[in-house]
Amino acid sequence: MSQKRGGKFLSATKLLQVCYAFSLLFILLIPTSSEARYASIVMDSRTGQVLFSRNADDRLYPASLTKIMTLYMAFDALSRGELKFDQYLKVSKRAEGQTPTKLGLKAGSTIKVKDAIFGLITKSANDAATVLAEAMAPTEAAFARKMTKRAQKLGMSRTSFRNASGLPNRRQRSTARDMALLGAAMIHDFPQYYNYMSLQSFNYKGKSYKNHNNLLGKYAGADGIKTGYIRASGFNLVASAKRGSNRLIGVVFGGRSAKSRDLHMKKLLDKGFHKIENINPTIVPVPQARPVMASLGMSHRNSTATKTTYARAAAAPRPVKAVQIANNGRWGIQIGAFSRATKAKNQLLKAASLTGGMMKGRPFNIQRVMTKGTPIYRAQMIGFSQSEAQSVCRSLQRKAFTCFAVSPINGNLVKVALN
Repeated sequence: MSQKRGGKFLSATKLLQVCYAFSLLFILLIPTSSEARYASIVMDSRTGQVLFSRNADDRLYPASLTKIMTLYMAFDALSRGELKFDQYLKVSKRAEGQTPTKLGLKAGSTIKVKDAIFGLITKSANDAATVLAEAMAPTEAAFARKMTKRAQKLGMSRTSFRNASGLPNRRQRSTARDMALLGAAMIHDFPQYYNYMSLQSFNYKGKSYKNHNNLLGKYAGADGIKTGYIRASGFNLVASAKRGSNRLIGVVFGGRSAKSRDLHMKKLLDKGFHKIENINPTIVPVPQARPVMASLGMSHRNSTATKTTYARAAAAPRPVKAVQIANNGRWGIQIGAFSRATKAKNQLLKAASLTGGMMKGRPFNIQRVMTKGTPIYRAQMIGFSQSEAQSVCRSLQRKAFTCFAVSPINGNLVKVALN
């Protein structure tokens, strides 16, 4: 009898031990709050090539990274003449009521556009963000809808804005990838204004406000862009750094502290610059390139002939004749740069097989560019509208492809035919 009781006791003990072991394993597998909200990406700002990424498509809280889009919209309005730097904007009660950080603007007072912009860049002022939003739309909510619409046009397919500042709103979400796209768009679309993002301090009404981006002046090549923090997001940062002809965009979501986030960003950018040195493509005007046109709808027999054409294009033993063809505003996509033309072609074919016919029958370019005496082959496809190109890229990015839309140059694309 005692043996039976002892056996039952041992069985119960083993069961408890097993349960404890599973419970411990379950606890260990649950990510901490900081791990659950962590994401990062490093992107070549010119080619869109992703050098590193982790959780890059997770929809997280952008916090004050939201203000990058507010600034993008303000720069767009300035370029269109809809706003002027010395224009005075009225401060509303809503703007005054925004929670810190802020400049302490009072309802009924005014602030110049340039001061509001500099307040966003340095102090990350929430009241200034609302003032700018209300200058560009009837309400801040209406402005947020405009922000979201513009974000979609930039290819930020997983981003939704609800205010101009990044203050907490559970429906205001973005991703590391989308923020990298926004950073690149800011640099490329508004080079005349982007240098303001490197402003290290700003004086307003007797007070000096220091930029929260601690990489400025402390990391080689750093020249922007923006930090962000709310409790739900952790410490966020979009950073840009340029060394030689290479510029990288780095994004970190969910840092444990500003210091650890900055150190992590430096390490990511260091790795990115080390990696890109092995690629280092040089952008050249399209008419000087050596692309070969073909169609994805080709037969197997045509595919063999194309390989021969690629080989001759790579060696370039014969002269080529460039023929401009009317593009009528048609856009293209690029899905990478490769060491061999055949690799570029194979990547295009692979991409076409994964997009459900979105790329079927489109002509593609294998664009040859010389880099330090070594040829690089860009895998491109043309014949899209802007929205189609962005839609295809979003689809490919969800499948872990590098992809970015290529706009027409002077309304033309260049077709290079072999003699």
